[in-house]
Amino acid sequence: MPEIQYREALNQAMAEEMRRDENIFLMGEEVGFYNGAYKVSKGLMEEFGERRVVDTPIVEEGFAGIGIGAAMAGLRPIIEFMTWNFSLVAIDQLINSAAKLRYMSGGQVKLPIVFRGPGGAAHMLAAQHSQALESYYCHVPGLKVIAPATPYDAKGLLKSAIRDDNPVIFMESELLYGTKGEVPEGEYTIPIGVADIKRQGTDVTIVAWSKMLFKALEAAEALAKEGISAEVIDPLTLRPLDEDAIIASVRKTHRLVVVQEGWPFCGVAAEIACRVYEKSFDWLDAPVKRVTNMDVPMPYAKNLEKIVLPSAEKIVQAVREVMYK
Repeated sequence: MPEIQYREALNQAMAEEMRRDENIFLMGEEVGFYNGAYKVSKGLMEEFGERRVVDTPIVEEGFAGIGIGAAMAGLRPIIEFMTWNFSLVAIDQLINSAAKLRYMSGGQVKLPIVFRGPGGAAHMLAAQHSQALESYYCHVPGLKVIAPATPYDAKGLLKSAIRDDNPVIFMESELLYGTKGEVPEGEYTIPIGVADIKRQGTDVTIVAWSKMLFKALEAAEALAKEGISAEVIDPLTLRPLDEDAIIASVRKTHRLVVVQEGWPFCGVAAEIACRVYEKSFDWLDAPVKRVTNMDVPMPYAKNLEKIVLPSAEKIVQAVREVMYK
């Protein structure tokens, strides 16, 4: 399989789906003439024209609302937020409109819309531009939340998200756009709501998603040198969550560490830990550990940012704690 960048995988997914279905269009800030802030939409305006690749003013609440109305009318919009930090301006549209309208119409109205863009910390973007907000949207019934780490998963899941008749929150990362991975040239999709075991192991389960997956895999390599076999699971979809895959792994390894970029209080990691406690308490040989951001706004300084974020070293230490309790 050819190796391509994460941004190219997303671009291929959108282009292939737009060729397949003329009701699909892309809308957001700089997605057209500028080819996207991170060049994810490169070449799409040239191929599909301004009618289907729509540049917008800086007005997230406005173009999110237009996209929701278009989805209600039978189109299939892809709405790009330049960063998920800016989605907070449109959170009323996402939570009170997109997430609720199918339910409030008794299923008469479909909402086939994808909201996508990068989130989390990059490098020295400071407090207002470094937030991992998946916990906000996972909290809301009616929204599906996807956070893939690899180009292969990003392409397959974005195609599935575009074809879904429900609103999907699709979270990427600035730091992943340039990463490379093998992606098939032929047609494929990945089912929403199914986790993937990225590394088999027997001693401890590590659950991580988006760019934290690579921190977890780095930690697993280091742990192997200590004789600790870590199983690494990427949920891929955070809502609906494939809790069966996580629970099956914990019942094998008897230990769990969850890695989340984002604050610890009321986070996705806490939800995963709670579900494991409720359904697999008797299989646990140690308390569940979470590795998250420190519970502070993100500092600007590079050295302080590094302290705040999860790291492979912090994951290794958490695993040692659950191994030797």
